[in-house]
Amino acid sequence: VDAQGGAASVTTTLNWGFGNGYVVPGAGFFLNNEMDDFSTAPGKSNRFGLQQGEANAIQAGKRMLSSQTPTIVTRLGESGEENLFMVLGASGGPTITTTVVQIFLNSVHFGLNVREAVQAPRFHHQHLPDEIAFEPHTFSAETQAVLGEMGYTLKKKDRIGMASAIRVLDDGWLTGWADGVGGGAGTGW
Repeated sequence: VDAQGGAASVTTTLNWGFGNGYVVPGAGFFLNNEMDDFSTAPGKSNRFGLQQGEANAIQAGKRMLSSQTPTIVTRLGESGEENLFMVLGASGGPTITTTVVQIFLNSVHFGLNVREAVQAPRFHHQHLPDEIAFEPHTFSAETQAVLGEMGYTLKKKDRIGMASAIRVLDDGWLTGWADGVGGGAGTGW
């Protein structure tokens, strides 16, 4: 977010630790390995447990599916003008979308500040495998029991997604936070 209120939400992906393992000569960055986001074996799961379908088969000129969700949120001001409210994004394969939605809802619906919204425990469901993945302290024992009685399979995970967010406060000040997992950090000047 710049001094004039311009904003960018940038998502990059390597898709595995070092992408495709090739560093661009003279540029110093890895190329990604998004081929895993194409269906290489319809009916089977990819690295992230997502079921692959024929519609996403490798074919010249096609784009692969991706969960990238760089997000810029605006809201209407008193005079009807659009004002920047929030900039956010995450990494984490199929958990990206649910991570971004939960941070947004934590901020808007539950009134958490940006640090609290990013740090709040998260959960994720992606249809197949048919289970709810959740971080420690996300669900109480009672909630876990009720979900189990409803037939849900629960799987505890250490972390779901890695996120960063910036929020514009009512007085115009910016506040931001990044998950410390994976080297995330926030900075300003």
